[in-house]
Amino acid sequence: MGRTKRRMEEAVRTARQWDLGEMEQGFEKWLALPSDFGNPKRHRLFSPSRVFWLFLTQVLSADRTCREVVRGFLLWLAAATGRTASPNTAGYCQARSRLRLSWIEEVARALGAKLSAAERPAMRWHGRRVKVVDGTGLSMPDTPENQAVYPQSKRQKAGCGFPTMKVVGLFSLASGAFLALAKGCLNVSERALFRTLWPHLESGDVVLADCGFCAYAEFHCLREQGVHSVMRNHQRRKVGLSLVRRLGPGDRLAAWHKAKLGPKWMSREAWRAIPDRLTVREIHFSVAIPGFRTKSVTLVTTLVDVKRFLKQDFMDLYRRRWEVELFLRDMKITMGMDVLRCLTPDMVHKEVVMYEIAYNLVRALMLEAARPSDVPLERLSFKGSVVAVRQWAPVLATAHLSAKRRRQMIAALLDSIARDLNPDRPNRTEPRAVKRRPKNYQRLTGHRRTFREAPHRNHYRKSLS
Repeated sequence: MGRTKRRMEEAVRTARQWDLGEMEQGFEKWLALPSDFGNPKRHRLFSPSRVFWLFLTQVLSADRTCREVVRGFLLWLAAATGRTASPNTAGYCQARSRLRLSWIEEVARALGAKLSAAERPAMRWHGRRVKVVDGTGLSMPDTPENQAVYPQSKRQKAGCGFPTMKVVGLFSLASGAFLALAKGCLNVSERALFRTLWPHLESGDVVLADCGFCAYAEFHCLREQGVHSVMRNHQRRKVGLSLVRRLGPGDRLAAWHKAKLGPKWMSREAWRAIPDRLTVREIHFSVAIPGFRTKSVTLVTTLVDVKRFLKQDFMDLYRRRWEVELFLRDMKITMGMDVLRCLTPDMVHKEVVMYEIAYNLVRALMLEAARPSDVPLERLSFKGSVVAVRQWAPVLATAHLSAKRRRQMIAALLDSIARDLNPDRPNRTEPRAVKRRPKNYQRLTGHRRTFREAPHRNHYRKSLS
């Protein structure tokens, strides 16, 4: 009993010294809110800065429920001030709704820019920043508000599906930083969303993408912006090509010929102003690794300098395009962004941006941990880094830590991240299959309020008639 009592007293002392707003002291190098964040005009229990950190804690936690965040806040409130508050989550949810999306987006932009600027020149490809783009889908609760903005697929029966948001993300290939996000409903193409991300591209950048983003107009507009493209050739591009010059085996310069009709998003005047020919470089190679799905690949790029950019350079670069799939998997599966939790589109947008901030914060710590240990960044475990942040954050937020002790704790955190390495298993493939079977429940084929469960569900069989 004595040992248990001492442990409880120590936990209370730790909670008493913990201010949720001071959590940023452990990560102030990467993320620090301005003193006037949210323009607070009155004293509230849930101030804008405190709600921001609670929201960030929520998306970083394993449970990700409002109840868990509020219970942790009540613990601090009772231990630090002796006050109590209602365990109802309504106050916290209302405070989250008062946070403006623009405030959170400004914090996300600053963090992404700081992380991108921290990349060393050696991490670039031929001295250029490579930004990789890809799209995915996010599910959200089936509420009338979400359905109105992000309707479910028309192939699904009403009441059986979930609202789905289509997103296209722009990442830095060097550090994995999330640079920008475009979102839309299912009937908006990924190419249309990608065009909204062009302001985030700078002259000299290289865009790396798959065949879904490869098109004549996109190549021309990006080149006019000073941005080069490296993309896999679209499988429907069979005509409108002519050979300019052979550069080597599987390497040639080709001319794309402009079609008579331009894309719907471009006016006729703008389409007529585009040159009738576009010279690109085509690189064809075969993939002979057992277990890989693709056997032959044709890349198209506007980088036509054969002396500076070798064929093997493009082959190695496009193989790294798969890393964007891992970036999205880290956000959707490891962090739980695959299924969003908020009930209105406005809160869903805030939730997505908070996931972006949390993801970039973990990536920043990984980048900082990889430097002194001289470990390749791609070898560090993102899952292990998330777990380390979850465990270290409450300790770093304690007010009794001196500046020296806090630096030591941060060094210990970075060392823990640097030691958690993924196995180096090149060319390894895993089947996309699960062994554990789901429960033998009936399928919900209508609204829950009108659905009737069949008796003896374990013996339920569809009628033959």
